[in-house]
Amino acid sequence: MTSTIVDAQMVQDEYRLSEFVERSRERDRHDGVFELENDRMLDVNLDGDMWIKTGSMVAYVGDVRFEREGILQHGIGKLLKKAMTGEGTRLTKATGSGHVYLADSGKTIQILRLENEAICVNGNDLLAFEPSIDWDINVMKKLTALVAGGLFNVRLQGSGMVAIGTHFEPLTLVVTPDQPVYTDPNATVAWSGSLSPEFRTDVSLKTFMGRGSGESIQMAFRGEGFVVVQPYEERPFQAGQQ
Repeated sequence: MTSTIVDAQMVQDEYRLSEFVERSRERDRHDGVFELENDRMLDVNLDGDMWIKTGSMVAYVGDVRFEREGILQHGIGKLLKKAMTGEGTRLTKATGSGHVYLADSGKTIQILRLENEAICVNGNDLLAFEPSIDWDINVMKKLTALVAGGLFNVRLQGSGMVAIGTHFEPLTLVVTPDQPVYTDPNATVAWSGSLSPEFRTDVSLKTFMGRGSGESIQMAFRGEGFVVVQPYEERPFQAGQQ
């Protein structure tokens, strides 16, 4: 009987408000510019500027200002690419000193450190990156006139921190000259900058004009590098839309 009473008291203590606050409160681990508060919440230790995905800020502490990217913020070239592709990446510049907390629809957050390297990321999965990183929009030319979704990505190059979001835990596949990798465009998150994927299909043109499945079209990766996929299709693969 005494043991039962003790167990019940422990359960009651576990659900106290003070216990909840202690379990879930912010913890500064001094891990660097990017810290994971949990798998789905990123803490940006801001001291200067940082590019973040528009709409991803959920809270901040300190003297921080937010400015959406200007129409010519990154030059006329990127502006024209966005107009042509309809690329959904929208950036906000966070400036100041403090902590900015980011999340993206409950996605699991992955932190990457580039050291004079390049990576291509699905524009919808890019969460944040340091201003030391150069970026550009890539247009996948093959089949652009026939399909929409998964055709455009952001190439990040240089040295600095990058954060991306994935639905659940990602899987990284190694690409070699003897072993190409084929992926569903809607499940493809990122790939190494050394790769230039193409679209591959063995079906007739009628599939594109109807309600073909995403499995009818794959991204083909050949060469040396890696591909990151997630166990989730980001959005339906659509045909005949720009």
